[in-house]
Amino acid sequence: MAITLHRCRNTWVKLGGHPCWRVQKALDEAGIEYEVDTLPVRPSKRDQTERRTGQTKYPWIEFEDGSVYREESKDMAARIKEGKLMEAPRRQPAAT
Repeated sequence: MAITLHRCRNTWVKLGGHPCWRVQKALDEAGIEYEVDTLPVRPSKRDQTERRTGQTKYPWIEFEDGSVYREESKDMAARIKEGKLMEAPRRQPAAT
């Protein structure tokens, strides 16, 4: 299943405490294939994120069916490391 990691544009930040890097690193270590979509850094410019997740925080994961997964990054990373990403609670896409 194809997934997209939506994260901030600061891809150069590779510190353990950076939320986006924490989740991206967990995906890499788990061998999960994904695409990266970099989005605006400023919270006031995160309209797509708020519309899709109900929040303005990064990172979030979009699944092939359009559903999205968003928790605090440490919880997301732990779920990925446990091999339970596909069991994550998802928000379904809004009906158009």
